[in-house]
Amino acid sequence: MNTELKVKNEKAVKRLIVALSIIIPLAVAALFGIKIEGYPLNFLPPIYATINGVTAVVLLLALVAIKKSKMNLHRKLMQFAMMLSIVFLLCYVAYHITSDSTIYGDVNHDKELNNEERLAIDGSAMFYYSILISHILLSVAVIPMVLFAYFNAWKGDFVRHKKWTRYAFPIWFYVAVSGVIVFLMIKKYY
Repeated sequence: MNTELKVKNEKAVKRLIVALSIIIPLAVAALFGIKIEGYPLNFLPPIYATINGVTAVVLLLALVAIKKSKMNLHRKLMQFAMMLSIVFLLCYVAYHITSDSTIYGDVNHDKELNNEERLAIDGSAMFYYSILISHILLSVAVIPMVLFAYFNAWKGDFVRHKKWTRYAFPIWFYVAVSGVIVFLMIKKYY
């Protein structure tokens, strides 16, 4: 009976992970359609870019910790990385529901690119948008990977944990680093 209960709970957790992996990106996308006027949070982009940078460093430290068999340190660092990701998401959503999106290259802030602005970013626009699009798509794809990796570690199934982290770690690290790159490239247009 105890084994059945564990299997039922495990199935429920797996369903929750799948649900969160769908709900989080859909909710974030839906929130882009909401604008709360009068409370611009323009100070948030450098904060959430910094959170991305710190997350990348924490992920590397967690990798080093596990390679040195420091499981307790690894666990704490991964919990911190998860917390950082949640704080990032909250800051990101708060900024985007209170502020207009920034257009790459829009020097005069009129929400459209004129010919002069287009020429000024011609060489970098393709690079910027390729980083941005891959960052966004992979940030969605990594959600279930990270959650399943975390869940498997939590329940002590380190074989499955390792299988998930083989993909989750490099993608999560890329998302964190590319978030910083995107911010550094667009910050002069805020």
